[in-house]
Amino acid sequence: MHPDGVWVPLSMFIGLTVIFSLFILFRYRSRQDFQQTIRSAIDKGQELTPEIVERLGNPPVAPDRDLRRGILGIGLAVGFALFGVAFPDDDLQAIMLAVANFPLFIGVAFLLMYRFGARS
Repeated sequence: MHPDGVWVPLSMFIGLTVIFSLFILFRYRSRQDFQQTIRSAIDKGQELTPEIVERLGNPPVAPDRDLRRGILGIGLAVGFALFGVAFPDDDLQAIMLAVANFPLFIGVAFLLMYRFGARS
């Protein structure tokens, strides 16, 4: 392997690590803001019922969330597959088609959860 060829996979893993870390950070800040909101309400003497706390902590979920995620996963899989087919290299085509299987099956699983899941 050429010494410069190590930067491509290294940058991919660094990028994924940064994205995952930012996701965790924003989730932590969201929970911290929620707790600060509850504290300020208690300090002001407002009554907090369990329903209000539940509504503040868990925002309403769209009923078609699984459908949207399923369509997004399948679209991502089609994009990966078309990217692989666009290049004449057979090895690249095989790799990209294999990579496309992951979002495809995740998308299909979300569609199945939408179709057969309990709706509230």
